[in-house]
Amino acid sequence: MDNQLTDRAFWVNYWESKTGLSVNIPANYLFHQQLQQIIVKNKVQTAIELGGFPGYYAVFLKKYFKLDVTLLDYFVHRPITNKLLEVNGLQESDIHIVETDLFKYALEIQYDLVLSCGLIEHFHDTADIINRHIAFVKPGGTLFITLPNFKALNGWFQKKYDKANYDKHNIDCMDPALLANICEKAGLEVQQSRYFGNFSLWLENEQEKPKAVRALKKSLWLAGKLFTKVFPFNSKQLSPYIIVEAIKKAN
Repeated sequence: MDNQLTDRAFWVNYWESKTGLSVNIPANYLFHQQLQQIIVKNKVQTAIELGGFPGYYAVFLKKYFKLDVTLLDYFVHRPITNKLLEVNGLQESDIHIVETDLFKYALEIQYDLVLSCGLIEHFHDTADIINRHIAFVKPGGTLFITLPNFKALNGWFQKKYDKANYDKHNIDCMDPALLANICEKAGLEVQQSRYFGNFSLWLENEQEKPKAVRALKKSLWLAGKLFTKVFPFNSKQLSPYIIVEAIKKAN
């Protein structure tokens, strides 16, 4: 069975449907605290973002931490990434870009930090895709993976109102214990594997959805935000993300 739940045509259509991709990345970008802690603690100098087009985290790492950054994806539309760099005060040469199939790529160098945000859930074989990440990590380096938690309320909403998008995700992999176990079996020291964020709700291409669905989404979003502002906690039921941080043991 093909390991991928998506293909290149899916991602071409996905990104071509988006507007306003060239945004100014703020210093408090999602997961900024976790990444800053990793970079400072482990003296990170090099990083690669896997499956990250248009390169938001690659830009974030270059802009605020001056890392030597690479972006690898099997669909890269250079004008979009170049515009993103320009908006953030960077040059085209500030980020190394590799447009290739991760499953066919001949690994040449390893990195202090290997990250992906919203990649591993698009594959059937979770252990395989994580091990492909690990291959990029230097001994002593850090693996940082984030993915959506569709076992939460957000997942129910996706399944009910955007089934096509929901079906492009491997729901079974959205399990912190499973992800930690895969990393441990690969010889990594897991620093954290947990649900992250108090609450959020989203729809892809929201403006194309019926007005009633958009109204329901807005009301649920407001209710969830108010509730978790009063009672802030991370949970399987409400947290929109899962994060995994693990260190590759030095030789």
